[in-house]
Amino acid sequence: MRRVSLNARTAFDAPTTAEIEIALIMIEHPDLDAPVRLSTDPSERLSVEPLMYGTRSTWMDSDPANEPFLFILASTDIPSDLEDAPAAASIIIENVDSDIAGLLRSFTDRPIVHMAVVLASSPDLIEVEFRGMVMTGSSGNAGEISIEISRAPIEEESVPMDRFTKDRFPGLFR
Repeated sequence: MRRVSLNARTAFDAPTTAEIEIALIMIEHPDLDAPVRLSTDPSERLSVEPLMYGTRSTWMDSDPANEPFLFILASTDIPSDLEDAPAAASIIIENVDSDIAGLLRSFTDRPIVHMAVVLASSPDLIEVEFRGMVMTGSSGNAGEISIEISRAPIEEESVPMDRFTKDRFPGLFR
């Protein structure tokens, strides 16, 4: 059972509420100079020229003053907590810039994706968090791009893990 703050629990149980859930997304890759920080809510105006909105949070040791989470037109399906299925999520980004598809096609290995859900009134208090997931695929059309994230595929693990040598498996060499 996951822990949920009293404010979130009250908002979930209320017929209507002013609380807004925000998905914070952090994408890390060795080819990136700094992690990409994204938010699904334009909590505050970050700059006028260029016009940018975002959310300031200390999640993942981010500096709210210098490392805000930038607002994107996106929706997310957060991973479920089912025991029989791997945690999997999708991020659907509105295709407002043709450079997004080019960026997604430029990766040759899988980026690491972290996701958290917070309330707009308390962006530093994490309600749900999923760390260390990997981007498993992306698809899109002229209107939107869908990014699938999940745990690291077990199919990519090396098999057998250990080499069958005399030192490691002496019983095989009798």
